[in-house]
Amino acid sequence: MELMNVGKLMYLMDKYDIKPKKRMGQNFLIDNNIIQKIIREADVNGANVVEIGPGIGSLTVGLAQVAKKVIAIELDKKLIPALEETVGQYPNVEIINEDALSVDFDAIMKERGIEEEYSIVANLPYYITTPIIMYLLESGFKVDKLIFMIQKEVAARMVAKPATKDYGALTLGVQYHTEVSQVAKIPPTVFIPKPKVDSAVIKLVKRTKPLVDVKDERFLFQIIKAGFGKRRKTLLNSLSNSPLGLTREAITEACLISDISPQKRMEELSLQEIANLAVHLA
Repeated sequence: MELMNVGKLMYLMDKYDIKPKKRMGQNFLIDNNIIQKIIREADVNGANVVEIGPGIGSLTVGLAQVAKKVIAIELDKKLIPALEETVGQYPNVEIINEDALSVDFDAIMKERGIEEEYSIVANLPYYITTPIIMYLLESGFKVDKLIFMIQKEVAARMVAKPATKDYGALTLGVQYHTEVSQVAKIPPTVFIPKPKVDSAVIKLVKRTKPLVDVKDERFLFQIIKAGFGKRRKTLLNSLSNSPLGLTREAITEACLISDISPQKRMEELSLQEIANLAVHLA
């Protein structure tokens, strides 16, 4: 596989006067071993893939050599000329200058005659990680898997287990929709410029159906938000003081029916236990 080297990256940055923008979380990946690892995990040979935030195109080049079609969505107009030069020899790459948080991914694919499921790959800026992941999962796009390089601490929250410090609303939102695993740890030294934190590569495989069966998904996540909004308080206190209008009597009764102590905290419950509780609170 022919990939970009550091010299080419630095040449393009100099040629197009590119200075990574801290406010946009721009850190360009320069380690080809990690790039190949991401591509292997994405498993997009002959498939369609969307890359969010391609930057100058170090990962895009690798994806272009194995995928059927690569849609590269880049917000920063300043990077587009360098990205075009990087992927110019690959006719299966299309660059779109848009904000991924406002893109209808299914519509983009359909406009190009792509009706089947597709994958999403990204080296996500840290400031946008949670919003973009939840947007992609909650919008119901025809995505089969997502491979993201993100801040290590955020990755830990996504794979966390109950009764741990990293377990929270993000954990449950991600695990409700996907089977998630951490596939690599990434040091700051593989980026230009070096971030101040370690990173990780996570793989999210979309479930054929959600992890738990509930009639009112919206209410389930309202309960989760309320419980983790005051995570050190008991279920009885956190839920009764939430905007949901639940009485202490109703919460106590629902907890007892669900075989859950109202003195427990939300962080101690599995998603299935929370789902049971939500059913009896509805």
